[in-house]
Amino acid sequence: MGEGMNRPSQFLPSRSSLMGLGIFFVCTGGWLLAVFPALAATNYSSVARQSNQAMSQGLQSFQHGDFEQAVRAWAEAVRLYEAAGKPAEQSDGLDRLAEAYQALGRHPEALNSLQRALKLAEQTGDQARMAAILGSLGNAYFLGGAIDQAKDYLDRGLAKARKTGNTAVTAAILNTQGTLWSAEQRYPEAQVAFGESLHLAQQTGNHPLATKALSNEARVSLQTGDSAKTGALLEAAKAALGNATPSHFKAYALVDLGQLARRLHTRVPASPTRWRLWAYQAFKEAADIAEDLGDTRATSYALGYLGQIYEDERRNAEALDLTRRAAFAAQEIQAPESLYLWQWQTGRLLKAQGDVAGAIAAYRQAVHTLQFIRQDLSLAFRSSPVAFREAVGAVYLELADLLLQYSTGRPNQEQAYLHEAQETVELLKAAELQDYFQDECVSALQARIARIDRPPSGTAVIYPILLPDRTELLLSLSGGIKRFALPVGAERLTQEVRLFRRLLEKRTTREFLPHAQRLYQWLIGPMKAELTRQQIHTLVMVPAGALRTIPMAALHDGKRFLISLYALATTPGLTLTDLRPFKREEVQVLLNGLTEPVQGFSALPYVSVELEAIQQFYGGKLLENREFLIPRVKKELAQTPYSIVHFASHGQFSADPRKTFVLAFDRKLSMDRLEQFMGLSQFRDQPVELLTLSACQTAAGDDRAALGLAGVAVKAGARSALATLWLINDQATALLIGDFYRQLKEPSVSKARALQRAQLTLLNDQRYWHPGYWSPFLLIGNWL
Repeated sequence: MGEGMNRPSQFLPSRSSLMGLGIFFVCTGGWLLAVFPALAATNYSSVARQSNQAMSQGLQSFQHGDFEQAVRAWAEAVRLYEAAGKPAEQSDGLDRLAEAYQALGRHPEALNSLQRALKLAEQTGDQARMAAILGSLGNAYFLGGAIDQAKDYLDRGLAKARKTGNTAVTAAILNTQGTLWSAEQRYPEAQVAFGESLHLAQQTGNHPLATKALSNEARVSLQTGDSAKTGALLEAAKAALGNATPSHFKAYALVDLGQLARRLHTRVPASPTRWRLWAYQAFKEAADIAEDLGDTRATSYALGYLGQIYEDERRNAEALDLTRRAAFAAQEIQAPESLYLWQWQTGRLLKAQGDVAGAIAAYRQAVHTLQFIRQDLSLAFRSSPVAFREAVGAVYLELADLLLQYSTGRPNQEQAYLHEAQETVELLKAAELQDYFQDECVSALQARIARIDRPPSGTAVIYPILLPDRTELLLSLSGGIKRFALPVGAERLTQEVRLFRRLLEKRTTREFLPHAQRLYQWLIGPMKAELTRQQIHTLVMVPAGALRTIPMAALHDGKRFLISLYALATTPGLTLTDLRPFKREEVQVLLNGLTEPVQGFSALPYVSVELEAIQQFYGGKLLENREFLIPRVKKELAQTPYSIVHFASHGQFSADPRKTFVLAFDRKLSMDRLEQFMGLSQFRDQPVELLTLSACQTAAGDDRAALGLAGVAVKAGARSALATLWLINDQATALLIGDFYRQLKEPSVSKARALQRAQLTLLNDQRYWHPGYWSPFLLIGNWL
């Protein structure tokens, strides 16, 4: 297989795999074949010759990794079975068709096929077939991130499989349950499920499923830090493969085991060569099997991960050869889910060789491929403990890093490279939000708004780009972009941010002040002279990572808070901000609030003061306490083109968007439902101008929850939002909110300036001078 396939001669610390095949192998990669290993030998003599050929062709294509051809063949078989009036065979065909759809990441089609299969199985009354299909449905829902539905189908399938004594199906469902518990970090339950799955698979001689159970338990042991057990399980999994006939399954199993061994290598410093060599041998055997079978998809993965081994060894030329062969194979079968990995790897290797221009080209290709598949990838990561940003965010950031470095010393091209770096970060921010909310709200907004290349005069947009060795600050002005480099890496900056946020919520001390001043020196100090020269009055922050969890208003220059110097706003990205000006004529307001304690939450007595103040300025419809019911909110938003929607109630932003809500009197109003209600309006072409959530909170240190807060306006379909990072004094909130709306009545006052004035009023009140009272209010989105 060429010089690059020789055994590596040295073993250096490896790069951890960011998105490996593990998710694919654990959850798809042959669910039915693992349950019924003898499927290939099934006798279809009672079925028409065409059906027999279609089923066999589909199975052969699937085993060779040609999932598109498998879909075509099995769809034809299903059609023939239906025409022949054979519901049992049609149900089996639909189950296998779903398997191929899942392998391609086409989850809606997989679910549709399985629901059809279940109905047919119910018609025949075949309990064993029903159990298997219920298990397949649980697996499919898990892959799609619908955890509650997955649990329901898996529980039903497992109960039916145990009742009918179907050991094979029981073992397979237990394996899927184990992966679900693992994704929820319920590791003891996962280990029990994998253990029982292994025992049953060994009882029935199902070696593929036994291998899966062993490798999955090894993954759990690795996650819990038990390196010795991980190694023993890897050896047992490889032994379970034994002398199995070369197949698509065996090739993928070896690739998966090789990835686990490569990760284990980083955990066992006392054995610097063993597990990397083990991984190398697994990848090489997988590559040999895949090439002999003509399985181009498995060949691509095996060669690509072999390239990583050589990259770890810094044998870049050999690594590059393997990586390019892997990329060619992925292109040949149109497999973007692996292609971006090899384009990314190519970029890293070219950079290591000093070919920065070539590296930039490769990274651009990787980002382009990711944009094409980002929705499918986001869906895959919903059933994984690995976050989307952790898995693929580095591709965007590493490209931005290269572009920033390449811009140095090229004055004629500098602005072009800086703009591209900024646009690359924008792509990442949009991908993060889409991953968080799991819907098309991001794409819908981007399709609706006009692109803004430069901010209005008097406004500056700050893009912090957090890199391992430094923080880059891009200052976007009406005349172009200025670049400032800060010699503080992402880890150090995050530590400072975490400490600042924790101390800021302690409203009885000044302990926050040194950290407020340090963050000012880092984030604002380098550009202060430029801001003064440009006569900037409004700063818009496009925060990343931990910076989303703190209010910039509370930064301090040694004399004054930042809010005393500038009106401030935050936005998830300029391409996610609709900057049409706020039309102040005929403003219609919907006011919703709770003063009473409900559903275990405390009373908010000053909410009535807050709502009365707003109504004094704007009038509007008021839904308070027992009138603040979710059906009423839905009805109002459907019937009236409200330009301001105000919620004065408890709210919470969580790392899990399904747990993000605003409290109504009758129950919790989720962001999904709020989006649906606001979308019911026939006036959607003129979306809500301002959504206010005046008593929300996000946990300190929870960057993902803060991401949800940053994107709330996008999700709800509003141009801007006013919300709080943490719950503060009820009376202070009422004062600030009332003053904000009073200021907003003036047509010449922007939303950012209105919030600045309201915050300064509170700052100048001795009772509320501490930033813990006034700084957590963030204006998000359109600041005009």
